[in-house]
Amino acid sequence: MRETAAAEQSKGMTREELLTLPAAVDLDTGNRALGLGRSKGYELAKRGQYPCKVLRLGRTYRVVTADLLSLLGLAA
Repeated sequence: MRETAAAEQSKGMTREELLTLPAAVDLDTGNRALGLGRSKGYELAKRGQYPCKVLRLGRTYRVVTADLLSLLGLAA
C-alpha cells in the first residue's frame, strides 16, 4: 500500500485536479503539479528559485495556485 501512495505522489496532476485546487497549496502539491521531486522543490523554494510564487509561513511553504496555473498555461 505504501508503494502505491508513493507512486501516486510522483505522478503529475490532471487538468481537472489542477483547476480544483484552493488559493494556495502545500509545496508537495506544487511539486507534484510541476513534476518536481520533493528534495528539488524544497531546494528551489529555500533558494527563492521556485518557478512560481511561494509564500513562507513560519516553517512551511505555500504555493500560490494562481501563479502555478498561469505557469502551466491553465489560468482563467
